[in-house]
Amino acid sequence: MVATSSRRGLAFAFAGILFLSPESLLIRLVEVDRWTLLFWRGALMCIGLLVASSVLARTPRVIRRIGRPGLLVAALFALQTVLFIVSITNTAVANTLVAVSAAPLFAAVYQWIFFRQPISRRLLGVIVVAIVGIAVMVSGSLGGGTLLGDLAGLGAAAGLGGSFVVIGRNPDRSMVPAMGLGGLIAALVALPWADPMSATASDFRYLAISGFLVLPLGFGFLAVAPRYIAGAEVALITLLETVLGPLWVWMALGEVPPTTALVGGAIVIGALAFNSVAMLRASPLRAHAPVA
Repeated sequence: MVATSSRRGLAFAFAGILFLSPESLLIRLVEVDRWTLLFWRGALMCIGLLVASSVLARTPRVIRRIGRPGLLVAALFALQTVLFIVSITNTAVANTLVAVSAAPLFAAVYQWIFFRQPISRRLLGVIVVAIVGIAVMVSGSLGGGTLLGDLAGLGAAAGLGGSFVVIGRNPDRSMVPAMGLGGLIAALVALPWADPMSATASDFRYLAISGFLVLPLGFGFLAVAPRYIAGAEVALITLLETVLGPLWVWMALGEVPPTTALVGGAIVIGALAFNSVAMLRASPLRAHAPVA
C-alpha cells in the first residue's frame, strides 16, 4: 500500500511537470509586459482550476472545502508567483532560476522544523546535486542582478516549498481550488501595474492555452501529488521544468541550448531519476510521515 502511494505521488508530480513544461514557450510567445502577463496568467488559471474542480466535485462550493489550510496554500502560492515576477524583473533570469531551485530544500527544512520529519542524507544529497545542475545550466548568465531580485527569488522558493508541505499535511482536502484562489490573488496584486487591454488577439490565444489548459493541468496534478509523497519530494521534481522548458523553445523556435544547459540538464535528470528509484525501492512513508 505504501509503495502504491509512492508510485501515485511520483506519477502525479511528473505528470504535472510534463503538462506545465510548455509554459516557458508560451511566455516567450506572448508580447505583453510581465505584470500584464501575471494578471492574465493568474486570472485565467483561477477560472480554469475552479471550473474543473467544480465539475469534478459536482458542486460549485469547492472553495469552502479547502478550509484554513487551503487559504494558507492559496496565500503561499500567490506569494511565490508574485515574488517570481519581482525576481526576474530585478535580477538576471539565471539568478532567479538558481534561487527558485532551492524550493525542495525549503520544503525539507519546513518538514523538519514544524513536523519533526528528519531530512535524510539521500534527499539532501539529491537536492544539492540538482541545484548544482541548475547552476551549471545557467552558468553562462549568472550574475549582474540586484539583492532585491535575488532575495525575491529565494522568497518564491520558500513560498513554493511551503505550499507543497501544507498540502501534504492535509491529504483529506483537495487543494486544487486553493491553487486557483492563489492565481486570483496574484492577479489582483498585479492589476495596479498591469495593462490587461494591451494583450492582442494573438497574445490572448497563447494566454488562453496557458490559463485554461497548461497551468490548470500542471498545477492540478502537482496539488494532488503531496497527498501521496512528501512535499520536499514534489518540490524536487518541479526542477524538471527548468530542463524541459528550454527543450520546448528549442523545438518550436529553433533556439539551440548551449552545452552547459545540456550538461546541467543531464545532472538534474540523473539526480531526479536516482531519487525516484530510491523512493520506490525504499517504499517511503506518505507525505505526513518522516521522509525516507
